[in-house]
Amino acid sequence: MEVKNIDDTDFSSNPVIAQMQNMGHEQILFCNDKSTGLKAIIAVHNTVLGPALGGCRMWNYKSEKDALIDVLRLSKGMTYKAAIAGLNLGGGKAVIIGDPKKDKSEELFRSFGRFIEGLGGRYITAEDVGTSIKDMDHVRMETKYVTGISKSLGGSGDPSLLTSFGTYLGIKASVKFKYKKDSLDGLSIVVQGLGSVGMELVKYLSQDGMKIFAYDIDSERLSLAKEEYGVIPIGEDEVYDQDVDIYAPCALGATINDETIPRLKCNIIAGAANNVLKNPDMHAKELLHRGILYAPDYAINAGGLINVYNELDDYNRERAFSQAEAIYDILMDIFHKSDKENIPTTIASDRKAEERINKIASLKSFYLPNRRKAILKDR
Repeated sequence: MEVKNIDDTDFSSNPVIAQMQNMGHEQILFCNDKSTGLKAIIAVHNTVLGPALGGCRMWNYKSEKDALIDVLRLSKGMTYKAAIAGLNLGGGKAVIIGDPKKDKSEELFRSFGRFIEGLGGRYITAEDVGTSIKDMDHVRMETKYVTGISKSLGGSGDPSLLTSFGTYLGIKASVKFKYKKDSLDGLSIVVQGLGSVGMELVKYLSQDGMKIFAYDIDSERLSLAKEEYGVIPIGEDEVYDQDVDIYAPCALGATINDETIPRLKCNIIAGAANNVLKNPDMHAKELLHRGILYAPDYAINAGGLINVYNELDDYNRERAFSQAEAIYDILMDIFHKSDKENIPTTIASDRKAEERINKIASLKSFYLPNRRKAILKDR
């Protein structure tokens, strides 16, 4: 299974279906509901392992092209995330074009839910950047194909707790491989983004005695992290210049790029953000050349997906956290494979995920909802 990276400069000569073919997507649904103001894109990347599950991001994109590029990249990442985590899920994602602070409404998310229902279970949504449990509860009014809902509706609540736990274990695995140390005590880290995942991650790291620098666009959250966990606040322009052991991106992606790589003074990149590398092929090789260990994003941040996956069959918190503990061993396996074959960790991770997908593909071609009626119980 070869999946190419999207060339975001080539949409004029490569129409949407050509880009789908390049990246291996099965389906894209463009959603428009004038009455509610809904403008959304749902991308189903691959359903060999099971129904496509991935969050719904609400963002005020500069253009529809930017939204399409984002949903294509994110949905592909979900395929690999599910495969590497050993879950029986495919990869999908949705984006709603709009300002999450101004454009949300019950009717907008219920309309979105109706579009999901129309896919018949091929795509299951969840919360993501710009959306909340409350939003997913509104989606649930129109479809059962949604996770990350309130506990009162049978969900698990906030999945960010497990995302941060998995990221914390991924950082420990990275330190073990790079420094041959089991402890984080005395090491330094810069955390970029103090949302629900980043803040919880800082809590774990502070308990382990790390020196934590952090930046967030929200000054109030930065002040809270300083007060609660002893974080040292820094400015946006200082993030990449910090002389630290670890850089942990926990906000939006593409922070590792041509401009930032030469500024890095860290030995490890391990964080919860998706699509950290702007150009995965080129920048992964550059990091390898510079001796910087990179924990592939979709492997280290798989905790959230593991959490919502467990909602599909009578959610059990202890079981979900137990499954997330595998992230440590998964990353160690990736690091050893990368080192042995002298290849970027991204390639080692992709090959591990693709191996599982290809083995299951020999059993079935793609997911059909009516053959897996029990995948979601009525809640």
